[in-house]
Amino acid sequence: MNTKNYIYNSLTLQFSSRVIKVALVAIPASLLLFSCGGKGKGDAQGAPPMATYKVLTLEPRSATLNADYPASIQGLQDIEIRPKVDGFVEAIYVDEGTIVKKGQLLFKIKAPQYEQDVRTAEAGIQTAQADVNTASLQVNKVKPLVEKDIISHYELESAQNTLQTKQAALAQAKASLANAKINLGYTTITSPVDGVIGSLPYKLGSLVNSTTTDPLTTVYNTATVYAYFALNEKDLLGFSRDSTTHTSLKSKLNNMPKVSLILSDGTTYDHAGKVETVNGLINANTGSANFRAAFANPKGLLRSGNSATIRVPNVVKTAILVPQNITYALQDKRFVYVVDDKNKIKNVAITTMDNTPGQFYVVTAGIKTGDKIIAESVNNLKDGTQIKPAEVNADEVYKGLK
Repeated sequence: MNTKNYIYNSLTLQFSSRVIKVALVAIPASLLLFSCGGKGKGDAQGAPPMATYKVLTLEPRSATLNADYPASIQGLQDIEIRPKVDGFVEAIYVDEGTIVKKGQLLFKIKAPQYEQDVRTAEAGIQTAQADVNTASLQVNKVKPLVEKDIISHYELESAQNTLQTKQAALAQAKASLANAKINLGYTTITSPVDGVIGSLPYKLGSLVNSTTTDPLTTVYNTATVYAYFALNEKDLLGFSRDSTTHTSLKSKLNNMPKVSLILSDGTTYDHAGKVETVNGLINANTGSANFRAAFANPKGLLRSGNSATIRVPNVVKTAILVPQNITYALQDKRFVYVVDDKNKIKNVAITTMDNTPGQFYVVTAGIKTGDKIIAESVNNLKDGTQIKPAEVNADEVYKGLK
């Protein structure tokens, strides 16, 4: 090998050795870069994106809570029409369900004896009047004779006493006539009030008297009707202890809001009512006290015996309200999702009132003003889960709330 080739080969080996060293140094760096790049990509794929939920900040709201109670309807007056004299039903001038006015003719009782009593009394008056006239003539005849001392004063006094006796008999005869006319008047029966005619158990020709078991009919005065409903002892105590109204029971009743009447078909009666009285005695069998509410009934829609529901409103001015659809029940408790200041979830049990204003719960414990809760229906969120909150407008949530 010549000198030139030797020098060339030596330089080639040195260059190759340096390339290998550089390559060996470069390989770990590449591996390191590859390793770091792969770990970052895996974290990005392993951590799920943060979920976004609607969040509501709680603040006091005004709401009306309605308490419903079964009620029975009675007319202002339910007057039984009974005959005061014995006789036969001669005429019936009304039919069942007829609306009548005070003084309107209802029945005619055939009782000839009372007509005869009137005629007899009238004849008795004529006889008594004739006796009075005769006695008066006797007094006028005796009086001048006594004044002239022709006869004694005793004769005049006797004549005057006779006149007084005849006058008393005339007064008695007139009283008999008045009584006979009253009895005769009982054979014509009129309505004592405005109202509605009930059932008519007796037909034409039926014999009736004052001791008959069933009345001829019943007139129901329903211009105003009463709705009777009951409160149990617990509710009654709550009503009596309510410090937001006046101290006396009468004042509380006077200041109660008007109540509504829910009819049997589910509709609300057009006219609001007023609670007027409460029975002072608690029924030992039911443990409740009866209340009475009055309702105007100008169209006669309500009848005695109707069943309905009394709805009593209770206005709560500073209530914490939670939509029912964002709560969930677990065993015997109800929960909401509360969001803390780090946007983490916590399951919180709440206590609610029995009465609800529409689709909302009135919360009495568990959450307070200023707390943030998830304002949509979600399931199975664990404590500590972090979310991305999206604040919702409270007015939109409580829109339509009364």
